[in-house]
Amino acid sequence: MKADATETASTHEQQVLRLARKRTLLRARDLKPQGLPTITLTRLVQAGKLERVARGLYGLPGAEISEHRSLAEISARVPKGVVCLLSALRVHEIGTQAPHEVWIAIPPHMAIPRLDHPAIRVVRMSEAALADGLDRLTIDGVDVPVFSAARTVVDCFRFRNKIGLDVALEALRDGWTQRKFTLDDLWRDATRGRVANVMRPYIEAITA
Repeated sequence: MKADATETASTHEQQVLRLARKRTLLRARDLKPQGLPTITLTRLVQAGKLERVARGLYGLPGAEISEHRSLAEISARVPKGVVCLLSALRVHEIGTQAPHEVWIAIPPHMAIPRLDHPAIRVVRMSEAALADGLDRLTIDGVDVPVFSAARTVVDCFRFRNKIGLDVALEALRDGWTQRKFTLDDLWRDATRGRVANVMRPYIEAITA
């Protein structure tokens, strides 16, 4: 019986390691659909075959880390969140902002996630707003929702009191110059975001 148990545990470990190689970042809940016990993660960490990247997140020791690893970590731990504003600008390579925090939008009544790392900056948006203008990226095996380039520029104007009008203007100019969005995309999102009148003179100036 003991030999059978050891063999089963070994099989579980091999399956979890295969999953870790595929996903890069592994959560305890990723094991449930595979019928794998979460205690396997603890055993693999103790054996040095996995490392605890953050609370509830595991990865292979020495695995290559992508530039946007922190976004993957946040998305894995805050499934309802959407990468927004300065962090989304960074993803789309618009402007010169290099935020030290991950900017994330969450539903109105959701408790602010308590994370030791990475540091986050939270803004609240309605459920409808969170579902609109999304790009979905895969970073280190994790599905990461990020607002599109046009939507992000519009949000910069919506939240200009938080990030500064200069940042919003830079994002608009740089995004347009790099052709990150079309004029139709911009007007649509500006209208939905109720900042079309605010943005109109700036949009007309760069597209004249």
